[in-house]
Amino acid sequence: MAGFWWTEIAIGNNRMPQITLKLTDQELGLLTNLAADQLFRREFIDPKMPGYKFNPAELSLGKKLVERLRVITDRAANARITKAG
Repeated sequence: MAGFWWTEIAIGNNRMPQITLKLTDQELGLLTNLAADQLFRREFIDPKMPGYKFNPAELSLGKKLVERLRVITDRAANARITKAG
């Protein structure tokens, strides 16, 4: 499997790293499920722990990212089904 690439993009006055990572559809699906599980934990379980500090911006960003990953995973699965069928 190939590696990854690191570049930087400028958004306004901020320079943000942009990482390109090659994953199989199975790896991406697993990563998406793990991220969704972690978000569930941060939203519903962690707030009950002493000293937990809620970060709504991070939770929102995480939910948007998981949704993007799910769309990509679904497209990859559909492409695999189309090629096989």
